[in-house]
Amino acid sequence: MSKPLEGVRVLEVAAWTFVPAAGAILADLGAEVIKVEPPTGDPQRALKNMLNLDKNGPNPFNEVPNRGKRSITIDLTKPEGRDVVLKLAADSDVFLTSYLPEVRKKLRLDVDDVRAANPKIIYARGSGWGSKGPMKDTGGYDLAAGWATSGFAKRLLDSIGDDAPPPQPPAFYDLQGGNTLAGAISTALFKRERTGEPSIVDVSLMNVGMWSMSPDLVSAPYMAPTIPDRTSPGNPLTNWYKTADGRWIYLVLLQADRFWGELCEVMQRPDLKDDERFSNTAVRFQNKQECVRTLDEIFGSADLAEWRRRLEHFSGVWAPVLDVKEVHSHPQIEPNGYLPWLTDNEGIEFRIVASPMSFDDEPTVPQGAAPELGQDTEMILMEAGMDWDQIAALREAGALG
Repeated sequence: MSKPLEGVRVLEVAAWTFVPAAGAILADLGAEVIKVEPPTGDPQRALKNMLNLDKNGPNPFNEVPNRGKRSITIDLTKPEGRDVVLKLAADSDVFLTSYLPEVRKKLRLDVDDVRAANPKIIYARGSGWGSKGPMKDTGGYDLAAGWATSGFAKRLLDSIGDDAPPPQPPAFYDLQGGNTLAGAISTALFKRERTGEPSIVDVSLMNVGMWSMSPDLVSAPYMAPTIPDRTSPGNPLTNWYKTADGRWIYLVLLQADRFWGELCEVMQRPDLKDDERFSNTAVRFQNKQECVRTLDEIFGSADLAEWRRRLEHFSGVWAPVLDVKEVHSHPQIEPNGYLPWLTDNEGIEFRIVASPMSFDDEPTVPQGAAPELGQDTEMILMEAGMDWDQIAALREAGALG
């Protein structure tokens, strides 16, 4: 069965995680993604594998945003190198970049330059702060433009009551931004298919971070944000409870009255069904602190394994808090293909997260591991119509890695 973006070519002139992650998703969907790297490589390659302490596994910083691509090394500061990029752009559907406006202008790879080579190309830009305004020329990683600026870090700080905000998980907003940018590019491809009109696509990490905080940001002019307090929640059945072995379980029972009686049976406390303190939403709210104390005592009386057994057939929504190793063994992983296997260029077999979409009941499986630096340079140039003499001349001019 064909992939949704088979036949689409993406020319990626980008670095780090955010924008390349969009390219990785497009590659997962079947697009040919040509990653243009300087002779020294995407700086992301130089990051040590800090997430794999034994150093015997793959490098997620490279594999996650670059799987399934082809790599060509070009020195864009050389006129000959720029000409190669424009030649490739002439036969591409999408030009994808993370370069700042001043850099694009200096390299003569801005919208007008690339459109001169291909008037129908979709020009897609990812930035930290947006394409307009006083910070449009300012670099911005997700820790600054997403995590810190959206209000998310401050909300966590207020929630935990610590003296410093917690650290951001690696690439937290970069990967959300990659999802958004890939979706926007796919929409632009659909528009061009229908109307013939190419688009200029922009996604910023600041906007992505703000989107994730939409309810708080919309209400901010009218009220102070509500900071979660598990001891006094609006609904004690949408809350989290600690088990006897120190684990945590989230209950997400938004229609609390619908599930209260069943939950009481699961908790082996049928006497609470009609308890005048807890029998419906209104009285549970009035007695919310007492209700939480009661549930704390009940959930604290058994370990997580026992609660898994009791809650297995419970019709309400609940979930234990998992660490990342436990996620690998979750029963939904294998049936849905959420963690397919790949083998990197060093022969290391590893699991990688699939793009979060499927088509025709098939998971969106990555098309391969991240390429070695420049591994496809000659092949891509030959496919573009160049012969060995021309490629040698480019190397002589220092335009290739």
